[in-house]
Amino acid sequence: MQAVIEKLNENLKIIYRQALDADKKLDELQQQGHGKFKALFTEEAGFTFEAKRFKPYVLDVAADVEGLSTTEEIDEQKLALVVKKLQSLLQLLATFK
Repeated sequence: MQAVIEKLNENLKIIYRQALDADKKLDELQQQGHGKFKALFTEEAGFTFEAKRFKPYVLDVAADVEGLSTTEEIDEQKLALVVKKLQSLLQLLATFK
């Protein structure tokens, strides 16, 4: 179980750095009059809120991982949701490279 949590945290560190870079690009686009959207993700991605930047989504996943790490046994449904959120973030962040 600890190995799974460590791997999730490693991925979060990578995603966090990419999210900061992508948020800067989004800020630049918005200043140029682009980026008129309501949220980065739809409800299908598993997030329960809407945001126009990546950082809130990364922090949401980090909180989920923290919740998983405080239990003795991993809740497979929660783990699946965390993985789904991470995949969504990685896929969208890949478009900003």
